[in-house]
Amino acid sequence: MKTKNLLIVLFLSINGFCVFSQKTFIDVTKESKINHVFEVYEGMFGGGACVIDINNDGYEDLYITSGMLDDQLLLNNKNGTFTNVFEKSGLTKTKNYVTQGVVAADVNKDGFRDLFITTITLKNKKQQIPRAENLLFLNNGNGTFKDATKDFGLENLNSFCTAASFGDVNADGFPDLYIGNYFNQYEGKLSLINDATVVGANQIAKGYLLINKGGKKFVDEYEDYGLSHKGFGFGGVFTDFDNDGDQDLIINHDFGYKRTPDLLLENLYPKAKFRDVAEIKKMDLKINSMGTAVGDINNDGLMDYYFTNIRFNNMMVNQGPEKPFANKTKDANMTFIAISWGANFADFDHDGDLDLYVSNGDLNPNCVPMADFYFENQGKGNFIEKARDLGLNDYGIGRGSVLFDFDNDGDMDILTVNQKPVLDYPTESFTRLIRNDAAHGNWLKIKLKGVHNEAFGVGSKIELKVGDTIYLKEIDGGASSHLSQNSLITHFGLGSASKIDQITVTWADGHQQTLTNQNVNQVLEIVEIPKKESYWMYWLIGALILVLGGYFLKNKYL
Repeated sequence: MKTKNLLIVLFLSINGFCVFSQKTFIDVTKESKINHVFEVYEGMFGGGACVIDINNDGYEDLYITSGMLDDQLLLNNKNGTFTNVFEKSGLTKTKNYVTQGVVAADVNKDGFRDLFITTITLKNKKQQIPRAENLLFLNNGNGTFKDATKDFGLENLNSFCTAASFGDVNADGFPDLYIGNYFNQYEGKLSLINDATVVGANQIAKGYLLINKGGKKFVDEYEDYGLSHKGFGFGGVFTDFDNDGDQDLIINHDFGYKRTPDLLLENLYPKAKFRDVAEIKKMDLKINSMGTAVGDINNDGLMDYYFTNIRFNNMMVNQGPEKPFANKTKDANMTFIAISWGANFADFDHDGDLDLYVSNGDLNPNCVPMADFYFENQGKGNFIEKARDLGLNDYGIGRGSVLFDFDNDGDMDILTVNQKPVLDYPTESFTRLIRNDAAHGNWLKIKLKGVHNEAFGVGSKIELKVGDTIYLKEIDGGASSHLSQNSLITHFGLGSASKIDQITVTWADGHQQTLTNQNVNQVLEIVEIPKKESYWMYWLIGALILVLGGYFLKNKYL
């Protein structure tokens, strides 16, 4: 065993030396003062990260779950470094829980993003599943948070939760939540989970569809929305796959070949119903579905989806409203074997198309090293895997990953959550921050400011037109990697383009807003102009108040 480990270390060292001069992604973890690793509880589950600007100062911060260790809230110091302010943040209740995933949205519409953290059990009390509640913390606006779990009616939703995702399913401006649940009942150790474990019908769990009631509480309306599915849920992602202006939902299921495949739920808004169209659209993937990356890889104005898996991942390309999705994994040159978790689309090199980063890691405690992937988009649906060449071949035990521009230089950087090995491991495994030095073209970043809609645009999408080229992005509500949430500041790489002809924002309630003739290489904030129906509503309310007021005065009731 010692000889084998030595050979692996020599292999990694030699390869790292050979490509040193070619690296365009730089590991700046130590320089950034980030010191984090995720420690598992009984097995391979966790963890995730959330990009959140907790104080709205224009520099994005991080919340990272830690499993058996204390979570971290990392404040961006605006100089390339971060400070862990967790102890004074009001979030220390999480110390009692084995945390997994994390997402954020402005649930009460006060202008600050609030944190939702999923858990699988308490640390100090052995419990059978279902084990513990998830945790909601409201942002006080001063760098601290308040526990609002009970106030929002979440204290009795005990479960074994994985990922959560925000989206506005009923277009009322208040972000709703989908939560993936893995088990309904399980008494064994998590490290012993395998194909034989998943046979029992009493183990699979339904998810939670939590509808936000005016920013004051959440109510689970899973069955009310016509949902009855159960599976080994790894979460879901809200996305408008059919371009009809409402929030559909993709649900990731582990062991899909044994039990429940992935689901594609079409939102039938304004009806309060979802309809599963996965089989019709060829999206009922029978895989170990860990997470989903969302992006328009061919600039045709349709969202495509990359699913992470054990062994082969799946690149599903949108063919349009009347056609099923097409599995283009082989055509895209993406048939690489790995155990993949987080995945993130972005135009890392600013050449005008989306590339893909994939976080890989073995099922801890197996502890077999495997490097991450970086697929560079070559156009026409073809990718080249270049992680080793560009310095992205981390051999840590990867899980969730997020993208954000931590140094505000206009390109997308990467943070990957790595697990602490439970057995001997031939290389270091810790959470890494990777700075992007690969970008060479023009870019645009857009921040949305909702008025009727969620304050940061969760559930909305943005389309750019530059000449004959269409660029389409959705605002990430969470779980669009693995247990994680990317930056809500939408980033576009634009190649040599010097002007944007048109920007169209489709807000989560379906109404659109257009800007024209915008400059590149800037951060553009777009403030929502509520749809005309809202103005008429306010006018009618005002008129009604005046009429009633006159009536009461005339009849001396006031």
